[in-house]
Amino acid sequence: MSVCLGGLISTYGYQYLFPTCLLAGLMQIACGFSRLGKFIRLVPQPVMLGFVNGLAIAIFLSQLVAFQIPAAGGGFAWLSGPALSCMFGLVGLTMFFVQVIPLVTRSIPAPLAAIGIVTGIANSLPVDSAWGHVGALRTVGDIVSIKGSLPAFAFPMCPFTFETLQIIMPFAAAVCVVGLVDSLLAQQLVDELTETRSSTHIECIAQGIANCTCALFGSLAGCALIGQTMVNMKSGGRGRLSGITASACLMVFIVYLSPLIEAVPLAALTGVMLMVVLSTFEWSSFRIISRIPKVDTIVLLLTSVLTAKYNLAVALFTGVIASCLSFAWKTAQRVSAVRFMEEKAYEGKPAGVYVLYGPLFFGSATRFKNLLDPRKEPLDDVVLDFMECRVLDASGVEAIDNLAERYRVAKKRLHLRHLSEDCRRLLKKSGDLVEVNIMEDPWYGIATDYDSALGEATIKPWSPPDDMHHPGYGVR
Repeated sequence: MSVCLGGLISTYGYQYLFPTCLLAGLMQIACGFSRLGKFIRLVPQPVMLGFVNGLAIAIFLSQLVAFQIPAAGGGFAWLSGPALSCMFGLVGLTMFFVQVIPLVTRSIPAPLAAIGIVTGIANSLPVDSAWGHVGALRTVGDIVSIKGSLPAFAFPMCPFTFETLQIIMPFAAAVCVVGLVDSLLAQQLVDELTETRSSTHIECIAQGIANCTCALFGSLAGCALIGQTMVNMKSGGRGRLSGITASACLMVFIVYLSPLIEAVPLAALTGVMLMVVLSTFEWSSFRIISRIPKVDTIVLLLTSVLTAKYNLAVALFTGVIASCLSFAWKTAQRVSAVRFMEEKAYEGKPAGVYVLYGPLFFGSATRFKNLLDPRKEPLDDVVLDFMECRVLDASGVEAIDNLAERYRVAKKRLHLRHLSEDCRRLLKKSGDLVEVNIMEDPWYGIATDYDSALGEATIKPWSPPDDMHHPGYGVR
């Protein structure tokens, strides 16, 4: 989100920042009431694995700066000698305590206890040129001061005109999408780890209200962060109280107790975050990478690299698009047809009956048209049986329409059997081509509620007649 807002500030200035955050929050509220958050369930599992692994890699890389110090000639230099050994020792101790303390007691969060113990150890070490604050014993206060005060109400000051809306709309939409994607993916990951189910639309509404409030008090828009979420989970947090407590403690520390936070050594924070990396990374992906399809492996690796190198939004959209293209291509190859002759199919005359199999959509439309050639059909009447074929989109309807026109040109009659009602309504040229059989025609509705549709869905397989052979692929 900071990347989106940074582009706004560099291009148009600071005055449009908070109106953009306010508009983004309103958009997120609208997405929540529209229940658009449920579409996050369409993210494939390889993309989720890649997102988690890439996030773990990104967190790991961000911790490497703790092993660097400002160089005399500018830039940064890696720690070396005793300072590096001390840094490794403190980080290792922190990781050790995070791992061991839960075995002794769970009355206090292990990361908090580990930070307290390592802070005490670091303060007891001698401070000299090798072990001092320029090296391994650097604290949060040596990097930045977190001292702050409570914000005051500040309504965004900018001209509320159509020109302003044109400027902030693209950036607000980007902030809205990136924030919701980050938060909903984090929510989905937490649901999987805790084996619970939370509401996506409530998450969208809550985040929108929070971002609107932030904009009215001079703060940037925000979203859920996986790193902090994993720390919260590993500390035993499961309900709303943990998040509220974290927010309240953060406010108290910034306003009143900032010296305590500034005294924490970077080594302790680095150790905690490295434990988050170890628990976040899906190590099982190494085991399954040779068992899943190659396309899924490519999507997993691609999403991991893009998440670590760029950001989650780029990785997510790239991974989803790649998975969708792969699915469309594989599904398109499943369209096939079986031909047999029916003695009295139409007005007592024989007809060639083609039983179609597989979905008919934009990816399979060309293959469908190539399956049938009116010029090679010996009979004047041809029946297309759609009992095992589902027409999914306008491309499928157009393919049927084009095929009907080809049969007209060839002076042959085409009849459509068992075509779904919704598709028959869309066929603008069906006319007398469609054989209506209400008792046998399947009805395909459109699920407007994903949750209820899952609960009511049933599958009724259909077996072909005894004189028909297994379809396989292609036309027999």
